[in-house]
Amino acid sequence: MVSTEYSKDSSLRRIRTIADFQFGAGAGVAIFPDESTFQYSTTGRIRQVRLGKERLATVRAQDGRLTLGFAGAARLCAHLAPPAYRVTVQEDVAPFIADGKNAMAKHVVAADEGIRAGDEVLVVTGDDVLLATGTALLSGREMLAFNYGVAVKVRQGRGTECFQAR
Repeated sequence: MVSTEYSKDSSLRRIRTIADFQFGAGAGVAIFPDESTFQYSTTGRIRQVRLGKERLATVRAQDGRLTLGFAGAARLCAHLAPPAYRVTVQEDVAPFIADGKNAMAKHVVAADEGIRAGDEVLVVTGDDVLLATGTALLSGREMLAFNYGVAVKVRQGRGTECFQAR
């Protein structure tokens, strides 16, 4: 009988390769440290990657690409220089997006022109504070051109406790 399970080293190499493909060279090592742990599906495929109790990323079954948890997005944000994979929103809507609300096109003030619809993106403030992670529903150019509609479907926000002290 052939095993469908991956070794931890093999899983780490595989997940880092996916991240490098999706976000650029070096992203895999930046997001997934050696201490990462894996959850597997019943068929033995990688489903989630965790660091301690925090979810770094999930592997989408339909296309094998990564969806980031907030912890993984924070690690990616620290690795990538702006404006890579970033959507910058107005300061007045930052608490709502941090709370998990979608980013609307009319609130976008800047976006990486390389973003395509369906890409995993980082939603940030003007001073590059990470608010949330989610899926772009529009390209970077469309986000700036449109005055209506959802630009980023937010998956996970950082929470509003960071705005309580202001």
